Amino acid sequence: MSFLPIEPTGKEFDFICITGDAYVDHPSFGNAIISRLIESLGFSVGIISQPRFDTSADIIRMGKPKYAYMITSGNIDSMVAHYTSAKKRRSDDPYSPDNKAGLRPDRAAIIYSKLVREAYPDVSVVLGGLEASLRRFAHYDYWDDTVMPSILEDSGADILIYGMGEHQTTEIVSRLAGGEAISEITDIRGTCYLCEPINTPIGNTVNCPSYKAVSTDKREYAKAAKLQYDWQDEVYGKTILQRQSTKILVQNPPALSLTTEELDRIYELPFMRDYHPVYESAGGVDAIKEVKFSITHNRGCFGNCNFCSITLHQGRKITSRSKESIVKEAIKLTKMPDFKGYIHDVGGPTANFRKPSCDNQLTHGLCKGKKCLAPEICANLTADHSEYLDILRTLRELPGVKKVFIRSGIRYDYLIADKNDEFFRELVAHHISGQLKVAPEHCSNAVLDKMGKPHIESYIAFQKKFYKLTGKAGKEQYLVPYLMSSHPGSTLADALELALFLKANRLRPEQVQDFYPTPGTISTAMFYTGLDPYTLEEVYIAKTPEEKALQRALLQYYNPKNAELVKKALKLLHRTDLFVEFGIKENNPKFKDKTLWQGNHGNRNAEGRKRRRAN
Repeated sequence: MSFLPIEPTGKEFDFICITGDAYVDHPSFGNAIISRLIESLGFSVGIISQPRFDTSADIIRMGKPKYAYMITSGNIDSMVAHYTSAKKRRSDDPYSPDNKAGLRPDRAAIIYSKLVREAYPDVSVVLGGLEASLRRFAHYDYWDDTVMPSILEDSGADILIYGMGEHQTTEIVSRLAGGEAISEITDIRGTCYLCEPINTPIGNTVNCPSYKAVSTDKREYAKAAKLQYDWQDEVYGKTILQRQSTKILVQNPPALSLTTEELDRIYELPFMRDYHPVYESAGGVDAIKEVKFSITHNRGCFGNCNFCSITLHQGRKITSRSKESIVKEAIKLTKMPDFKGYIHDVGGPTANFRKPSCDNQLTHGLCKGKKCLAPEICANLTADHSEYLDILRTLRELPGVKKVFIRSGIRYDYLIADKNDEFFRELVAHHISGQLKVAPEHCSNAVLDKMGKPHIESYIAFQKKFYKLTGKAGKEQYLVPYLMSSHPGSTLADALELALFLKANRLRPEQVQDFYPTPGTISTAMFYTGLDPYTLEEVYIAKTPEEKALQRALLQYYNPKNAELVKKALKLLHRTDLFVEFGIKENNPKFKDKTLWQGNHGNRNAEGRKRRRAN
């Protein structure tokens, strides 16, 4: 492989990969997996990382590939990389050297494709990665506050890989090398392409409301979102058709998940597990820090939260690596010169998922329009942590390993559904670095229903058991809850309900995330349309910056900086009776009781520890 900005050798590459991230050769980076996979198939690969986007000069420097360009904006959507949920420009980018912002363009996948077309009009262009995957249909774009057509139309690419792309990439590169024109490659699962209406495929298809319909009628947009999710299953999924401006977008059914053996082979490719040395003088690439000594053991998530992109990208079916492969990777970590004895994570989209949620889905697919864990746990769910626990026990005993942490998300509802407490006990005893991050997101069951999350009673049961087991283990450990304000369905009264819940439970979240309408999710469809795609009932939407600020302030009522906003929110809700409860003084809105602001959250102070032990 060759990589710009190092001067190219002048040889012709079979394929050239373009990415909006700095070049990090680690399996947590999609570009690294795809480039290593293509290389393993016997092809030469060039990599252009963060090319200049005001000119095609960097594209031309590496020459035209023999077969195709493979383009991705990077590990995350370029607009999310650049802007906060308040649409303010971010000042840093952990996927760039020295955290420097601005090294990739807005809408990077489109811009890179156009630069390639400018340099080589007749070259084959394949889009992939998260940005392309979630923008494959006509979609609401939060940043321009408009509905945009499929990214295939705007980019001019030939074919789009959606989801995890190993199967699709293998077939595309092999068929291109075999002499097949990219325009003829229209039957690969997990891909999309555009065609003239006269060439629209027939049979086993689903017609989705057109780009014109969804951009002019919000009810049609909601219907389209439901269709796109309903048929996102590798067992019963059908080809989905959606007319764009003039052509038809054809989405073939999802790719089949990788088998355990295939997944093992991917993670055993010869990754260097670090950023390219050219970035050393700039201080490296921060995005590697959390994952360098982490191990991915699974893919997919049957949690299926409405605000999460995983369902439409990785899918709901769980696939896992073998224990042998995971242990082999852990041993490699222990041999790395800067390994200090700590494996930072053994996880994935959801760390404690190892198997499908039930046996039925293997032959029938995952239930259409239903969730395995919400609002209540499905009676068919199989909650079993035994295999995961066995892996963790083995890793803990490896020579050179001091501690194995779990830092990616734990589904607490799935955890407490397991009648065997062994994993929970050992999680508390061995795999937490003082804090366990969990995501109740809210406490209002009406809001949680719109999020696709379990009801709050599930979190309360988990919290009680966590602190009981922590006490028995003689440890001082805390839960760090992730919370979201202003999600569709959340009113100011719901935010107050959550604030009172947090106060009653002595929880002080360090960060509160405003709902971020990213492309493709069910929650984003609600935000844009004001409708629930599955019922077509109206949903309350907090859209003004002021109301969003008020909801967020209530969740961090203890911060003196939020005093005026909390006071205003309580007045709007006619709950001035809560001024004393929240430390608000009518004549002086600033907090005077400094004990309300001790550390990052109340569970850390001595008084909080004393009360919790008493309980």
